Amino acid sequence: MSKPGLAAESEHWDLVLKPQTSLFRLNFRDVWAYRDLLWLLVRRDFVSFYKQTVLGPIWFFIQPLFTTFIYTFIFGGLAKISTGSVPGPLFYMAGITCWNYFSDCITKTSTVFKDNANIFGKVYFPRLIMPLSLVLSNLVRFAVQMILFLMAMAWFYWGRGMHGFHITSYIVLFPLIVALMALQGLGLGMIVTALTTRYRDLALLVVFGVQLMMYGTTVVYPLTTVIQKYPQISWLVTYNPMTEVIEIFRLGFLGEGTFSWGLLGYAVAVTLVMLFAGIFTFNKIERSFVDTV
Repeated sequence: MSKPGLAAESEHWDLVLKPQTSLFRLNFRDVWAYRDLLWLLVRRDFVSFYKQTVLGPIWFFIQPLFTTFIYTFIFGGLAKISTGSVPGPLFYMAGITCWNYFSDCITKTSTVFKDNANIFGKVYFPRLIMPLSLVLSNLVRFAVQMILFLMAMAWFYWGRGMHGFHITSYIVLFPLIVALMALQGLGLGMIVTALTTRYRDLALLVVFGVQLMMYGTTVVYPLTTVIQKYPQISWLVTYNPMTEVIEIFRLGFLGEGTFSWGLLGYAVAVTLVMLFAGIFTFNKIERSFVDTV
């Protein structure tokens, strides 16, 4: 007869489930172990969103084109807001491309707990996979809209002969600003989704709030215009972490924008604060959200 201790020592488990001990625990090892599930969720989010639509993925192109047309008419035509030497449609499309990715990350991540309560209550997997899958699936949409933006640049340069814009060396910062947009959206989204498990009203305010936030960035106007015309409140726009992201994007691809290492460092610092605040609230609510959702 074998002893219980020897039997326990002879057992080897592939996976051991343990409770989380830290509110700041990311547990990338588990996320990597479930990378196949992450890929399936990314594919599901991308396919299901347009599966029953008439135009399908063409909406990726229609939405930024239509929004660019509206902004060009209202802010460029009626409000007469100068975009410098850059054609208005390119100026607005650059801001729209960045803002769409950031706002999609927030709005879709903000309902993770509510939308997946049934799954979370039945099967184990790293909960962080859900918000990560949304950020990655939105990255596919961002890539498609970037292709549209580059096509528009080529059309204005060679088709229309407008040479008032040019690519600069700041384009090397493109991977960094994409990461900043993703992490800001992920951090804020995780904070909101954690809070909406207790306060359902927040879910109704997210879309409206994101739309208001857009006008606090330089999506539809240059930062220099705000500083010159409204110096008293220009700091609100200047210290919005998304402002520096959009300014660097325009400066790299269009040669029109502002850059400051100080503001870039500030944007990185605020992004990290948002991310860790999101991780903290996400991990804290994750322990008991099934009882409140």
